[in-house]
Amino acid sequence: MGDEELGALLRKHRTSAGLTQAALAEKAGLSEQAVSLLERGTRRRPRIETIHALGAALGLDDKSVEALALAAKSARRTQPALSELPTAPVAEVPRQLPPTLSDFTGREAQLELLLQTLTRADGAPGTVRMVAVTGMGGVGKTALAIHAAHLTADKFPDGHLYLDLRGYGPGDVISPLEALGQLLRSLDVDDRTIPEGVNEAAALYRSRLAELRMLIVLDNANSAGQVTPLLPGAPGSAVIVTSRRALTTLPGFRQVNLAPLPEAESVRLLTRIAAGSQVSPQSAATRSIARLTGHLPLAVRLIGARLAARPSWPVEYVVEQLEDEHRRLDELGTGESGVRANIAGSVEFLANSNDKLDQEAAAALDLLGLPNASELITVTAAHLLGDTVGHAEQMLERLVDLNLLGSIGPGRYRFHDLILAYARERSHQVLSEGLRTDALTRLLQLYTGIAWRCQQLTHPGNHRLELASPLPRSLPELADTRAALAWLDQERFNLDEAFNQASRSPTLRSLIPELGLALFGYYETRDRWSEMRTCDAVARELAGEFGFDRLAAWLEHDLAIPDIEQVDLEPGRVHMLRSLEMFQALGDLAGQARCCTSLSFVHALLNEPDEALRWAQEGLALSQQIGDESLEGISHLALGRGYALRGELDEAQHSWAVSIDLARASGNLRSLGKRHQTAGTIYLTIGEYERAVQPLLTSLEVFERGGDPTSQAETRLHLAAVYRKSGNHPEAVVQAEAGLQLARTYTNRQREGQLLIELGKIQAAQNKLPEAHTLWHQAATLLAAISPNDEADARRLLTDNPVGD
Repeated sequence: MGDEELGALLRKHRTSAGLTQAALAEKAGLSEQAVSLLERGTRRRPRIETIHALGAALGLDDKSVEALALAAKSARRTQPALSELPTAPVAEVPRQLPPTLSDFTGREAQLELLLQTLTRADGAPGTVRMVAVTGMGGVGKTALAIHAAHLTADKFPDGHLYLDLRGYGPGDVISPLEALGQLLRSLDVDDRTIPEGVNEAAALYRSRLAELRMLIVLDNANSAGQVTPLLPGAPGSAVIVTSRRALTTLPGFRQVNLAPLPEAESVRLLTRIAAGSQVSPQSAATRSIARLTGHLPLAVRLIGARLAARPSWPVEYVVEQLEDEHRRLDELGTGESGVRANIAGSVEFLANSNDKLDQEAAAALDLLGLPNASELITVTAAHLLGDTVGHAEQMLERLVDLNLLGSIGPGRYRFHDLILAYARERSHQVLSEGLRTDALTRLLQLYTGIAWRCQQLTHPGNHRLELASPLPRSLPELADTRAALAWLDQERFNLDEAFNQASRSPTLRSLIPELGLALFGYYETRDRWSEMRTCDAVARELAGEFGFDRLAAWLEHDLAIPDIEQVDLEPGRVHMLRSLEMFQALGDLAGQARCCTSLSFVHALLNEPDEALRWAQEGLALSQQIGDESLEGISHLALGRGYALRGELDEAQHSWAVSIDLARASGNLRSLGKRHQTAGTIYLTIGEYERAVQPLLTSLEVFERGGDPTSQAETRLHLAAVYRKSGNHPEAVVQAEAGLQLARTYTNRQREGQLLIELGKIQAAQNKLPEAHTLWHQAATLLAAISPNDEADARRLLTDNPVGD
């Protein structure tokens, strides 16, 4: 029996069993190439172990296995003499994988996904197993790919190919034709026979890989177009591609996107690399290094290697170096191996692209890094860039594609700390001070415009609005109060950072007073008293510095509000009197009227009803003099409060009715709800609990209709107190718990603490002092840093209501 008879016999058994060459190879523990060579008669001397493995895989009986063995022996006997064979070099099996890292750390989930993809036997028939590992430069893509390749290497007996495509440097990018040439030479193809066209070379490459089981690692690719010609066409082989760019256009690839390491893994990696140094996994300094390197493996490795080489260095010294943002990138390596060069490679790829949008995205990075915040949204980016929202979004998405920016939701983005540091460094190198100032001015004008728009919705007709600059034409659509408040809720941190940054800038400070006053509507509606105090104090000082007298007078007035809301009444009264003097100097009757009604409120809280009435009457006279029904309504509200405190309830009810009618006529739901709420709380204060219920319930309904959860929480606090004092403890609990949920949802910590105090009082009223103490302790802890007076109330309750033995 000759060689062809062996091949024909094996092929007959395989096709009868319904197996492909790949499937038979898998079952027999052989390479697909080995099966192919046997069937073609190219392999002349199969070992007896191979014959038995094939027989078992094919399910042959002993007689059929013996026939295969006899065919193999016959093939050996008919071989020509060795001297008759043509001499040819023996092809070596390529083993090109770089070494894996001995300190490879973390990535358990991603590694498992790669291993499953590379070794799975349940894929669609005839498909190549392929996985793309993507992420920002330095995030550990190559390390993961190589580690996974080594762990699966024994599954690919015909070899392992590795090629750095240099998509983002260092050095020139490897073109698909150059890459094919290198790969074909690794497959023992004579350089002289490699076609000069990409399509022909790719066809030869696929032919050479056909029926082989090889693992191919294509590192540092810059596009799907660079990778596609390098993919096998037949099953058996597997491919790992790494790239900084999202390769979602590569069909059939499992996508694995790497983020920076979690803190625990960053610390563990640093500790392993810096073994023998003073790094301790338990120390705060070690955690600080992990944070300051942005948990980026490349940066962690560079710092770890430095500490390992300098074991006498205190870790705190390195922390101090990294905390200086202007030096941070210098501390993270120089030259081509450093973090700066790594990021620059991605930016230069875009800048040198033939695609205009790529070039624009690279240039945009300099402006986008100007704010002192790592997050941005499409509309803020558009104002920084001085561009349309649509075009700005295209540039942002291009940066996301290259992992220079992270997408955290539709229209929302986040910079990695080190990329942000690079962008800021670049902005000072390539942009003039004028361009930087113009960009940040546009951003501050956007925030100021949105804050004014919010105030128009929350406090329509209030005289602060007269000081608003014309609103930018490109404001986002804010259809109602709820939308405006939600927008500012989401942007609160970024807005605060922009405010702080501008307040320290000689060229931007003059924009701060108007922004501070514009935010009144947001801060007051959301009960953000600490933020209002901080913001208005800075804005008030700058308004005086720049001679913005009306802005300064209103900001002085608004500085009193946080003090009054936190029952620090004397400082609040001083601010009000000072504001009144400023408005009088300006001849501003509306401002004077508002100060008078605010002073009436302060004296009511001080339980000085006669003074409260005097100030309310003065405010009413001024408001009627200028014909301002909004201020007139506030004055009648203040009059009602003063009358009620003097026990003149009929007069109080009349004044409140006038105030409520004016609010209803204005269509301002928030003002209407506040006036009902005020009437209810005054009734609560003077012990008229039955009278208090209806105005509070009405205010709650109005606030729910107007979408004002902060005011709902306040009303529910007062309702809980009314029901508690009326002996209706179950309903008191319902109101307090509903208010507590609202306060927590909208992070109103002062209101949360007040509601915890009230819940404790309800428990104490039912003789449940242990439960009450738990709630009061929680409240005291929560309120300690934000409302000393409320904290004192909680601690006084703990002292006055001891738990018995």
